[in-house]
Amino acid sequence: MANPSATTADGSLSHATTTARGAADLSASDYSSLEDRALAAQASQGREGAFRELLSRYERPVFSLVFRMVRDRSLAEDLAQESFIRAFNAIGSYNPSFKFSNWILKIANNHTIDYLRKRKLDTISIHGSPHASNAQEEARTSLVLEDSHERPDAFVENRELGAEIEEAIGRLRPEYRTVILLRHVEGYSYDEIADTLELPLGTVKTYIHRARHELKDTLAHLAP
Repeated sequence: MANPSATTADGSLSHATTTARGAADLSASDYSSLEDRALAAQASQGREGAFRELLSRYERPVFSLVFRMVRDRSLAEDLAQESFIRAFNAIGSYNPSFKFSNWILKIANNHTIDYLRKRKLDTISIHGSPHASNAQEEARTSLVLEDSHERPDAFVENRELGAEIEEAIGRLRPEYRTVILLRHVEGYSYDEIADTLELPLGTVKTYIHRARHELKDTLAHLAP
């Protein structure tokens, strides 16, 4: 992925990079030792090294979320890069009282949902992260609509039905699709989803409940 702080979506120099020229950067090791909030503060001052470190930390999680929503590697790379461009050009608006990971994922999620609404794409991937390097990582990052605290209906328990489940999830409205992905793929708690998407906790629970209900209806023919 190209450096998102270098150009905007239309190819023009971003304000961040323009500001970065002439700014005294710390060493790469210095940046790697900083917390996200401190990096964001450095980035807001136009420090190129801070942009690079934030990109290094969040390139994979952002790409993985987008990839699962659009199921196309090339498209996901473009959308992820555009998300970073948007985030880095707006870095001055980041509120350090919130987790940076939530902020960047929200921007990526919103950008992807906007694209889905315009293009009406309707597929996602329930398989492991495209960055998985072995079977264990693939299994850990794959979509399993079940966890140790709650157990959805039996129709989602059979992994051999993955293709039909994937298609059913792809038919969900983007907001429902996002909460299902964050909950069951990324492993976010309800509170974390609410923080990331800046939604009331009750709304998150409602979205997940409705998404599961729609999945149950769509896949009713698979129930024993």
